[in-house]
Amino acid sequence: MSGDVDSVTLNFSPGSLIALDIVLAAIMLGIALDTSVADFRRALRRPKAMAVGVAAQFLLLPAITFALTVILDPAPSVALGMILVACCPPGNISNVLTHRAGGDVALSVSMTAVSNVLSIFLLPLNFAFWGSRRDETHALLRSVDLDAAQMVVEIALIIGLPFVLGIWTARRAPGLAAKAQPWVKNGALVALLVFIVAALAGNASYFAGYIGVVLLAVFVHDALALGLGYVCGWATGLPEFSRRAVSFEVGVRNAGLGLGLVVTFFDGLGGMAIVAGWWGIWDIVAGLVLATAWSRRRIRTEATA
Repeated sequence: MSGDVDSVTLNFSPGSLIALDIVLAAIMLGIALDTSVADFRRALRRPKAMAVGVAAQFLLLPAITFALTVILDPAPSVALGMILVACCPPGNISNVLTHRAGGDVALSVSMTAVSNVLSIFLLPLNFAFWGSRRDETHALLRSVDLDAAQMVVEIALIIGLPFVLGIWTARRAPGLAAKAQPWVKNGALVALLVFIVAALAGNASYFAGYIGVVLLAVFVHDALALGLGYVCGWATGLPEFSRRAVSFEVGVRNAGLGLGLVVTFFDGLGGMAIVAGWWGIWDIVAGLVLATAWSRRRIRTEATA
């Protein structure tokens, strides 16, 4: 059954694809409206914490994800979906979860901003590199003739353009940005969840038939991602306050962006789409459980590094 998922394509109407791009752009706009040049300056003042988070996201997580696909040996399209999600930047839900967990929100916001900018170039490079390490996944990449340059352009339009617009608005019209940001951020997040649920419901027969293939993979993958961020913070001597932020920055990925890329470049390839769709729901559930548990363990809020 698992092998069949590689030949399945989920159905998305042209209108739904446009709607998804708008929602993803709105998510980036919401992040940017709550971001300022000061956030990037703050990141420069805390190079150790920022370096730990960036390295964990863009170097270690894709590598560990690749190792996990070797161990679990899922269908090639499922493996590619896991690798793609691992290469995506964090979503702004990581900031919310960090706040709920009593973590370093300033570090979380700074890291989200920096990671989203870096992902414009690092996402396509990471995905192309790790997706080509195994013959089975490399064959899928060749079958769609993936164009890394085109992916950079697509990501720049979805992430870069709204991000620049949001930061410019926050700088030139801070009052407007402050009023609009909660509505844009929360509205876009709700819209994304509705889109994911609707997409899975609209392809319910495929989802029901193949969810068993991805349940274990996504559960283990998400747990590893959350744990990786925390362990990296611990191993490098970051305070507990910052470890929690790094954990969510690494563990919460923008799976909606991943789903959009699956639809755009892989025609909704079954295993990839189901992994991205289910991850977008599950990492919020897992993140809320972890954040709630951490919120009951008070810590000192002193930031170092």
